[in-house]
Amino acid sequence: MSARLYPLAVGNFALGTGMFVTAGLLPPISADLGVSRSAAGQLMTVFALAYAVLSPLLAALTARLPRKRLLLLAMAVFVAGNVLTALAPTYALVLATRVVAAAGAAMFTPTASGVANALSTPERRGRALALVMGGLSVSSAIGVPLGTWLGGEAGWRATLWMVTGLGVLGFAWVAAVVPEVRMPVSGRLRERFAPLAERPVLAVLATQLLMFAAGFTAYTYIGSLFDLPLTAVLWAWGLGGVAGNQLGGRLTDLYGPRRMIILGLAASTVLLALIPVANLALPVALVWAFLWGALGWLVAPPQQFRTVAAVPDNVPIGLGLLSSAQYLGLFVAGLAGGAALDWFGRTGVTVVATAFGVAALVVTVATYRPARTPVPAA
Repeated sequence: MSARLYPLAVGNFALGTGMFVTAGLLPPISADLGVSRSAAGQLMTVFALAYAVLSPLLAALTARLPRKRLLLLAMAVFVAGNVLTALAPTYALVLATRVVAAAGAAMFTPTASGVANALSTPERRGRALALVMGGLSVSSAIGVPLGTWLGGEAGWRATLWMVTGLGVLGFAWVAAVVPEVRMPVSGRLRERFAPLAERPVLAVLATQLLMFAAGFTAYTYIGSLFDLPLTAVLWAWGLGGVAGNQLGGRLTDLYGPRRMIILGLAASTVLLALIPVANLALPVALVWAFLWGALGWLVAPPQQFRTVAAVPDNVPIGLGLLSSAQYLGLFVAGLAGGAALDWFGRTGVTVVATAFGVAALVVTVATYRPARTPVPAA
């Protein structure tokens, strides 16, 4: 099973690098394009909004395509978007090209999760989803620090060419290894939003939105929150994310998703509040970043598992909505973090991120009840 899932993880690695690396490139992007750092941070915001809006629309339009062909189309669009970004001469055109790249990502990631779900057995589903989504966490450990370093040495456009190369690799590997998978997928846009009428689905989407709003309010503007070497901090965060994502899959299979989600949300929220402490010294920041990454990404596999359980008959649609909620959270994070940075400085960003984390925890505890144990008949 794993050998067939690795290309999907590599595809997500390319997507994650392309999106997350902009957080480490704000200084060179703002200098090259003549905009403020908060404006440069809106590159991630536009990408996130485009993903959230386009994901259900494109899923409906491509419902009749075989899943492997859709994965290849998605990666081709993502590669084209990054080529256009690398060539775009103005800030407005750079923003427009991020929409193209987001369209590719919006088709790829939910489809990859659906294929992983279809290729795995129920007892290994948490680990399979963690492997595929692990590409995003590995991108934060390797792709983002490498891209940040490259952007500082050779310019931010060189980083976009690196992302383009990763996308081409993902395309080739999917074409060579991933089998064709048949899954019932509705092409009606109305049916793609039908799960929103169910309270368990709304609950998991609310958690996803608030959780990503919390984490990425801080992450998007992390270069303005730390006076320490940014590449090292991002590297530690990414390594923690890899460990947390894989551990989250195994612990979800062992202990269930609810415990893992609440544990991850509570601990990562505390760590967000400790950002000023983490900025005191590099060793402290590295330990803090590793723990933040691990506990934040710990929640990703159980959230997917929770979604599959909430819509067992509409898994591709459910995972697509989960991705949309995730990127709406990133959109909210970009706007809220940028406003907080402009008005209140780094302290404002920390406060807003922590407040989102508290809200995510409260909503989850209130809406995600423990499964009831059946009472044996007398």
